Amino acid sequence: MEPILFVAQKAIIVNNNKVLIIREASTYKDGTNIGKWGVPGGRIKPEEHIVEALKREVLEETGLDVEVGAPVHVDEWFPRVRGEVWHIVATFRICTANKVSEIRLSDEHDAFQWIDANEIENYNLMVEDVRAIKAYFKL
Repeated sequence: MEPILFVAQKAIIVNNNKVLIIREASTYKDGTNIGKWGVPGGRIKPEEHIVEALKREVLEETGLDVEVGAPVHVDEWFPRVRGEVWHIVATFRICTANKVSEIRLSDEHDAFQWIDANEIENYNLMVEDVRAIKAYFKL
């Protein structure tokens, strides 16, 4: 069976030189990284503009309204979801939010944290998200 291709957008949300990470909850029906940390974002819907898709995903997952900036990293991965192999190609973009104190997580995530460059190794982060965060911090 051929992998199913998805295009995704992920947000490197920056505040005071820290990046927002969120932890995947066991309640996420398409979850393949339960308990792991990553940055907000997700798959683009057909005919949805990439910036609008990222704003929608961030709002759904964190409750934050973000300004979407420049791409900082592109990556891909091949998770097995409900018996299917998916090929996900994602662009990670720098974002800012005005009201970072108002984070409201969806049921797909159960915790959040703001981390700086020195804290990356302290969290069980998804590999692709580590590469993106390091690209932002220029590590």
